[in-house]
Amino acid sequence: ALNDFNRKARYVLPMFVAALLFLAGCTVTYKFSGASIDYTKVKTISFTPFQNRAPYQWGPMAAMLNETISDVFVQQTKLQQVARGGDLQFDGEIIAYDQFNKSISSDGYSSMMQLKMSVKVKFENAKNPTEDFERQFSASREFDTSQQLNDVQEELVTQMIDEIVETILLCFLNKIK
Repeated sequence: ALNDFNRKARYVLPMFVAALLFLAGCTVTYKFSGASIDYTKVKTISFTPFQNRAPYQWGPMAAMLNETISDVFVQQTKLQQVARGGDLQFDGEIIAYDQFNKSISSDGYSSMMQLKMSVKVKFENAKNPTEDFERQFSASREFDTSQQLNDVQEELVTQMIDEIVETILLCFLNKIK
């Protein structure tokens, strides 16, 4: 029975340790991302609605971006959102939304399309202007030409917005003290 226990322990113990390390890693990462904001100095955040200034446009895109960025910052920080004049202020615009051929099949026709979105963001910290930044963020997604853009557009734009907003959040957390 003891040999049976030792044999099982050799397999179960490494898996248990790996699971603990994985969970600890997730916890540390989450705490790290929230730890960089000094809530004694910074209490509020405001967002000027991002406008869609891309030459090629899809109607709901700006509203989707505005809702996502607001939701993510409010949910993942302890900052209170105010209409204007927050300690932290975000402003920006969608500057590009393009679709182009990604690959050509052997018959000479396009087989994959790429959809790309770029957003210009201006961040201002009223409490510490040295942390201000202005930067462009982009994301892209591919889709098969057997699909119509209208059929996949909402899903792909949602994915790109999620990626862009997550990147903005990470940039913000790495910049703010």
